[in-house]
Amino acid sequence: MNNKDFGNSGEEIACKYLVKKGFRIIKRNYRYGKGEIDIIAEIGDTLVFVEVKTRANEKYGPAELAVSLNKQKQIKKIAELFLIENNILDKECRIDVIAINFIRLDKYNLNHIENAF
Repeated sequence: MNNKDFGNSGEEIACKYLVKKGFRIIKRNYRYGKGEIDIIAEIGDTLVFVEVKTRANEKYGPAELAVSLNKQKQIKKIAELFLIENNILDKECRIDVIAINFIRLDKYNLNHIENAF
C-alpha cells in the first residue's frame, strides 16, 4: 500500500468514526490552491474542519505530533477560504485533529482532539 492509499484508509476510518459520533460529513478532501482539508463535517450547529494524520508505527512519534505549526496555519487559511467561498458568515467553527496510530494491520488507536488549535 502506498502512502496515499494508507492516508486514504485513515481518512475512511476517521469518517466512519465521526458519523458514528453523530457528525454529518459535508465534504472530503477540500482543496484550495496547494492545500487541503481532509474532512469538513457538522455536529449540531458547529462546522468542524478535521485534519487526519495516520501513522503505521511510532518510529517518528505518534501521529498527533505530525501537525506542524506551518500545517496549522495552512489549515486555518483554507478553512477561512472555505467559509468565504460558501458565504458562511455566522457559524460556530472549530478545527479538530484525528490521529490514527496503527499497532498492526487490523488494530489501531484513534485519538480525536477537539479544538486542536
